[in-house]
Amino acid sequence: MEENLDKIVSFCKRKGFVFQSSEIYGGFAAVYDYGPYGALLKNNIRDAWLKQMLQSQNNIVVLDSAIFMHPLAWKASGHLDNFDDPQIDCKKCKNRMRADQVLESFGINADKAPLDFINSELDKLRKAGKLKCPVCGSKDITPAKRFSLMVKSNLGSPTESLNDSEAVYLRPETCGGIYLNYKNILDSTRVKIPFGVAQVGKAFRNEIVARQFIFRTREFEQMEMQYFLHPSQMKEKYEEWRNIRYQWYLEYGIEEKDIQWHRHEKLAHYASEAYDIEYDFKCIGGFKEVEGIHARGNWDLSQHSKFSGADLSYHDENGEKFIPHILETSAGLNRFFLMFIDKAYTEEAVNGETRVVLKLDPRLAPIKAAIFPLLKNKLQLKEKAQEVYNLLKLEMMCEYDDSGNIGKSYRRQDEIGTPYCITIDFDTLEDNTVTVRDRDTMQQERIKIDNLVSYLLKNLQ
Repeated sequence: MEENLDKIVSFCKRKGFVFQSSEIYGGFAAVYDYGPYGALLKNNIRDAWLKQMLQSQNNIVVLDSAIFMHPLAWKASGHLDNFDDPQIDCKKCKNRMRADQVLESFGINADKAPLDFINSELDKLRKAGKLKCPVCGSKDITPAKRFSLMVKSNLGSPTESLNDSEAVYLRPETCGGIYLNYKNILDSTRVKIPFGVAQVGKAFRNEIVARQFIFRTREFEQMEMQYFLHPSQMKEKYEEWRNIRYQWYLEYGIEEKDIQWHRHEKLAHYASEAYDIEYDFKCIGGFKEVEGIHARGNWDLSQHSKFSGADLSYHDENGEKFIPHILETSAGLNRFFLMFIDKAYTEEAVNGETRVVLKLDPRLAPIKAAIFPLLKNKLQLKEKAQEVYNLLKLEMMCEYDDSGNIGKSYRRQDEIGTPYCITIDFDTLEDNTVTVRDRDTMQQERIKIDNLVSYLLKNLQ
């Protein structure tokens, strides 16, 4: 498993998908930068999600809310009091661990368990001599304490003057901005219940242990849709949205064998149902959550109405007044990115050599077409190749490569997932046709330059 992850990490750096943040300073833990191809892939995944939300549906609008929000918003949402993890530390080497994950390694389920329960289980392991630091082997481990996941800022104030009621936080999830803008959206648009608000944005969590590459990081992006409805509509819409989201994965190349549903047995006090979609990651081993679909009740809007004093009720056409219930779909864009890389990364034997190819859905591929002149030292071929590149570049993301080694150029484009490679040769100068090579089949065909745009656009859908 570690070898698989190391291979993906190395691949992502080598091919310009993901870099360690601040690498020239030794790196910054659990924060990553997306390189030239990674940024394009991430944007394409985001756009595919937004397309389903905004274009395939008739009643969803988009929002881009601020990362900073009024401090009372986090009091109302419960984050200030409850958004934390149990932390333990090794007194010898200062290694920090999540206590619930340590207990899980011994087969003890402590997910969202009270601190008293966690510490009692740790004491049992400590007395049995089983509680050890995985880094140095020391048995001198602290009791568990609560570790807030909120990232505090001194926005507008000196740090030393802040108390908890005045502190400003970087949002730990993006849905809060949707709840706070619910009334603004009702008042400024023509939406009626049931309707949804979709948002893609950054979130921040002060994770105790952030690991597994970009799967769990301290800065990440969420794609969330909050669907406001009458409580009587929840059951029907919940199943409808479970199916909508499941089909999205299949549409973009994730197979049924790769994903599964996980139903939460322990629910938040305000929730009536919660399912996760889990993907079977080859690089980190086993099924892991990539998206949650939750029936949240009316707790969120009720809390914000209580703390803000604003009336967030809805008046329907029959005169009924109620606080809308919320159906949520919440996905991690960074996890989607890793999922699609994990699924697409392929090593296959071709003529006695290993070909690495990223078999992404063409709509997600960072570069759609690459254009090569057959020889780099023939001016006519290079000029014609530039002409073809200029023809295509405003229609799709393209690359021009005049290194002259067609075999190596093919391999480079295979690795970044480019669906089509286009070669300009001497026949092109005579009959205005080019060779188009398919990434997955490696089959080639001659296409008239006049037909090239329509040919590619049709096959890239």
